[in-house]
Amino acid sequence: MDVTLTRSQVVRWRTAVFAVFFLSGLSVATWASRVPALKNALEIDSMQVGFLLFGAGVASIIGLSVAPLALSRLGARRAMLTSIVIFAVGVTTIGIGADVAHSFGIVIVGLALFGLGNGSVDVMMNVEGAAIETETGKTLLPLFHALFSVGTVAGAGLGALAIALDLNVLAHAVIISAVIVLVGIFATANVPSREEAMDPDAPGVGEKRPWRERLSRSLQAWREPRTYGLGLIILGMSFAEGGANDWLALGVVEGHEGSEAFGALGLAVFSLSMTVLRIAGGPLVDRFGRVLVLRVLSGFAAGGLLLFVFAPTFPLILVGAALWGAGVSLGFPLGMSAAADDPRDAAARVSATATIGYVAFLCGPPLLGIISHSIGILNTLLLLVGLAVISGLASGAAKPLPASTSPSNTPAATE
Repeated sequence: MDVTLTRSQVVRWRTAVFAVFFLSGLSVATWASRVPALKNALEIDSMQVGFLLFGAGVASIIGLSVAPLALSRLGARRAMLTSIVIFAVGVTTIGIGADVAHSFGIVIVGLALFGLGNGSVDVMMNVEGAAIETETGKTLLPLFHALFSVGTVAGAGLGALAIALDLNVLAHAVIISAVIVLVGIFATANVPSREEAMDPDAPGVGEKRPWRERLSRSLQAWREPRTYGLGLIILGMSFAEGGANDWLALGVVEGHEGSEAFGALGLAVFSLSMTVLRIAGGPLVDRFGRVLVLRVLSGFAAGGLLLFVFAPTFPLILVGAALWGAGVSLGFPLGMSAAADDPRDAAARVSATATIGYVAFLCGPPLLGIISHSIGILNTLLLLVGLAVISGLASGAAKPLPASTSPSNTPAATE
């Protein structure tokens, strides 16, 4: 850190970043909860819904890529607030496209804004979370990511309430967007100005390096082997997490001939296990280090998947789902934490590493669906076992950098 902060400032900063993670999850679940209404309002088929989802994913990847540029131009506070406003406007635009214009094109524009803003803020909030880890000496990114999950639960719940109250998509979107912007304004106001975050008004900032020089430095991460090692960690775990979100319930129903209720229960167990590990994961990492925790959890993921696929009874299927959820819980947040070890290049490295994870989220589920047509859903899930093992083998890339002051830079963490 380049600025000495009081304890109350650190607490406000931490709370602010918790709020940004929550808002991101809230926005995702808000529009996702109204997909059926969007489909009816636009009179489109499932393939066209798939194009909408793909468009949002591509825009998210673009947002990840431009985040370091936005940080270099605007600094952390203004860049983060700008991104929040962009994805809030995107949510409202989706509502306008659905209920006012009944236009597929306008909804695509809304989703592009939504994905662009959310992708950008994803990098920024992870960079800020990693900086708070350095300031406090504690591993907190798993807990920050748990707040994202809480936001998605809240968004889904509010979506169900909006449907019960017979609110159309636009009214629902406007209310949530207003909340997002208002909370975002108050939250980002409590993010301290820091030279490391390239804030122009940060104490001690001298003459800025030329923008082209900062741009060149932001692209340096793609030339570092460690980026690809961290990318493998996140790739394997993101693939396994995305595969569960889209195919676990169907695996119970079609693969194990269970009911739809059992399928939903299996997904709920997976999600609960993942959230609990994210809440409790920080102290484990501080005690045993990133590398060991990631290796153990990759074993949990691989073992859970094998048990899920081959379990002869439903209780064992649920045990497999729980191990699967626990195993994938910390891959993404610890990968982000490791990418941000050096605060000077945190934004560029987080952007590059997160891009690999987002590609897995975007391409993984459709690819699994294509493969499952030939070999069946349970056999397809076995591919995730190999990816989990690869993630574990690559976990050494998460070892803290020699000069890092990250909270995991302990003897246990550097094994």
